Amino acid sequence: MEAIEAVQSSVDMMWMMIGAILVFFMHAGFAMVETGFTRSKNTVNILMKNILTVSLGSILYFIVGFAFMFGPSAFGIIGTEGFALFGREDIGFFVFQAVFAATCATIISGAVAERMKLSSYLLLTVAMTGVIYPVVGHWVWGGGWLSELGFIDFAGSSVVHLTGAVGALVAAWLIGPRIGKYSGKIVNVIPGHSIPLGALGVFILWLGWFGFNGASTLAADTTLVPTVIANTLLAASAAVLSTAVHTKFRYKHMDASLSLNGALSGLVGITAGCANVSLVGAIAIGLIAGVIMTESIRFFDVKAKIDDPVGAISVHGIGGIWGTLAVGLFDTTSGTFYGGGFGILGVQLVGVAAIIAWTSLTVGGSLLAIRSFSPLRVSKEAEIVGLDFFEHGTQAYELKDAFRGSAPLSDDFAQRLTQLGKSVEAR
Repeated sequence: MEAIEAVQSSVDMMWMMIGAILVFFMHAGFAMVETGFTRSKNTVNILMKNILTVSLGSILYFIVGFAFMFGPSAFGIIGTEGFALFGREDIGFFVFQAVFAATCATIISGAVAERMKLSSYLLLTVAMTGVIYPVVGHWVWGGGWLSELGFIDFAGSSVVHLTGAVGALVAAWLIGPRIGKYSGKIVNVIPGHSIPLGALGVFILWLGWFGFNGASTLAADTTLVPTVIANTLLAASAAVLSTAVHTKFRYKHMDASLSLNGALSGLVGITAGCANVSLVGAIAIGLIAGVIMTESIRFFDVKAKIDDPVGAISVHGIGGIWGTLAVGLFDTTSGTFYGGGFGILGVQLVGVAAIIAWTSLTVGGSLLAIRSFSPLRVSKEAEIVGLDFFEHGTQAYELKDAFRGSAPLSDDFAQRLTQLGKSVEAR
């Protein structure tokens, strides 16, 4: 019996580590989506943000975040022990949770792309991975007050995605839109430079999500894991189809970028209830997720005038809210559609409201604190030239094509560009 238990424990740990590797690989997907949906002159900056997010986030989560999230609870609010894993032996569980923390933080990157200072973004990442996200995680997964109420979020529609999206919304609002995005009442489209890169990123994220949701079982459960992965597949597929059809009727053509985001909205939407809903329920959740994501992007872009280059706020925020509330409707044991009344739905609403309130206040406070000693946004001239040159002194693509169509530059910038061109040729 002991030998069987030892083998099962090893298999469970291996499954969780495979999941952690898949979730880590999702950062390549985030990088490609953000790169493809933005302009080429900011590519290096985006790649640097993504790799620094996972690196910095992992260290911060190791030092303080994991303890705040899974340490012994203080009043159901925050963990109090286990800093730097002191006294903890669950290293595998830490690794799995660390890649989740970095995923939450990187959601902000896409919404503030092309105009936020790298140093200010990294300071916000410190706050997100060190404190803001771990506190939410403690409430739901660490034995905190929301878990005691019966709140359900199996893999993170609210804990990971809504938290990151609220942070993205606050940051994008405080920093303001990109230059040229709005001209009075006119909303100008700023197209991304590579839909193929964006599509590659979506496929990578979809693949990684099988580990994101599937390994959240924390065990190689032969009855639960296949259901979770099947629900993940079906919800994403349904969301792509509903988005494609909806945009065909809405805009007279099937919009490629929105359909790609449709897959992500379906994935976010099923994440909270992937272990609690039926296969048909997963399809319904995905179908609705695709439509509300499409309309949400239009609302933030046109009505609210919140410039979100990749649609992160709608995909992860609105999709996260929908996915969390959908558990209250589609849970096969006590959901509203299964005769369970509105009890779970009410608890889910309380959780959504609490997460939005906490994240808004803490992210807003963090950004205002950062702004007191360092600008949140790059200069106007730097934004026109591109953050690759301004922040990193290089370009992702050939320099001769990088600034085609840019506004006139100052003599100082023109001279620096010339020097950079000579440096590239010398290499």
